[in-house]
Amino acid sequence: MRTGDQPAGPAATAPYRFAEQHTPPPAVRASEVAQTTFEHVYEVDPRLMQEHVLQQVFPNWDTLRIMRSRHDHLAWMHRHFAHTVVTGSELLAEVEAETAGPGNPQAPTPGPGPISGPVAP
Repeated sequence: MRTGDQPAGPAATAPYRFAEQHTPPPAVRASEVAQTTFEHVYEVDPRLMQEHVLQQVFPNWDTLRIMRSRHDHLAWMHRHFAHTVVTGSELLAEVEAETAGPGNPQAPTPGPGPISGPVAP
């Protein structure tokens, strides 16, 4: 990692203060079950996970390190374990096709058509 690519933070010679390193910014509720602390870092509300999952305390820089490397990790997993990568839109189309069978009361009704795109003659 080049010097210019290194994340901002305390210098290597800065004194270590536990509270400073382990206390994230105040959480902002993103939904009923999710919150965000750092920008683009969404997590399950820890109060919902106390019963079954032991909560660990780890430094803020580790949270940011994990979030910065998530795309590299996903690409590595795809290269090593995925024969095909399926998009969410492909999955939704498959589910909609299965539920649109004849006589299915839950089948979606046809809408007015696409908002944009070519118009049929």
